[in-house]
Amino acid sequence: MKKINLLFILLFSFGCLLAQENILSNNAEISVLTVAPGNSLNDAFGHSAFRIKDVSRGLDVVYGYGEYDFNAPNFYLKFAQGKLNYLISKTEFNKFYQYYIYYNRSIKAQVLNLSQAEKQTLYGYLVNNYKPENRGYLYEFFFDNCATKIKDVTNIALNNSIHFENPADFENASFRTLIHNNLNKNSWGSLGIDVALGSVIDRQATPEEHMFLPENIYRFFEVATIGNSDKPLVSQSHLLFNQKDTYISSSFVTSPLCILGIIGAFIIFITFKDHKNNRRSNWLDTTLFALTGLIGIGILLLWFATDHTGTHQNYNLLWAFALNIFVIGQTFKKEPALWFTKYLKFLVIALCLLTMHWVIGVQVFAIGLIPLLIALAIRYIFLIKYFNRN
Repeated sequence: MKKINLLFILLFSFGCLLAQENILSNNAEISVLTVAPGNSLNDAFGHSAFRIKDVSRGLDVVYGYGEYDFNAPNFYLKFAQGKLNYLISKTEFNKFYQYYIYYNRSIKAQVLNLSQAEKQTLYGYLVNNYKPENRGYLYEFFFDNCATKIKDVTNIALNNSIHFENPADFENASFRTLIHNNLNKNSWGSLGIDVALGSVIDRQATPEEHMFLPENIYRFFEVATIGNSDKPLVSQSHLLFNQKDTYISSSFVTSPLCILGIIGAFIIFITFKDHKNNRRSNWLDTTLFALTGLIGIGILLLWFATDHTGTHQNYNLLWAFALNIFVIGQTFKKEPALWFTKYLKFLVIALCLLTMHWVIGVQVFAIGLIPLLIALAIRYIFLIKYFNRN
């Protein structure tokens, strides 16, 4: 009986120690850290995290959302399908700080103007969220990422009482425009995004939806207040590290507009020679139909076979027509079926519809595609005339 009582006392004492371990002192400080964008596409939009600093307890850690779980089964398949759980991370602040200094990325801090109870609620939420059974969450680029989590968790700590005002330099914009503001439009990363993401991201984002970007978390938090009072959400802001000026090479020669411009010019040149000699380069037509068809199938899979919300209603299918892959056989024939000429006319109409969608703002397409789209239109018109003539 005495052994049982002793065991109970030990377990109770251990539980009390664990509970006290997660209690912040009155000197604790919680900040939102905003990291500037990096050079790679993966880092192009920056990063947000919480810093929990409690000198009295010797605590200085950073919690962030968006860590890859490389040990997840079928990692790459789930990543492509939009079904991959991301993780909340916990890092010592000094390690976090040195990491971003090494990659020369600015770090800004905003100390949150919280009561002791609110600090404890926020910290307790993070501690509980970091438990193995709670760490994973289904990542969504626009609505559930490392930045939106900062807004959501802070709101939880403040019982959803944050009042967000628009920053002084706020401008209405679509999701795609907000992405383009962080990327060079004539880059391969921008091209990939514009081909993969559909017209759903061309709608105007609400002011709060702007906060899917870490920099906008910083801007909106700067002017936010708590409840109906004038109490600011941020008590003070300071720059922890200012990145050094570096030269970033951006050669036009390797850009999509240049590379696809050369390819487009080559297609037009072959088409001109074919027209002049009244012949048809079958290999070119086979290549074009295969590539556009495969890209079209990829777009359809992103739309219908994944959980990515930003890939829906993608009118890139008007040039990357998936059915092209199934009519390649006609390009090998000297005299294709009669319906193939009508199919080519349909492809020209589809390119006209694409242009109309672009002009009226239904969907914005990658500028690097312009030379290729012109070349495709010229090739299709040539084929129509060639088959009609022969």
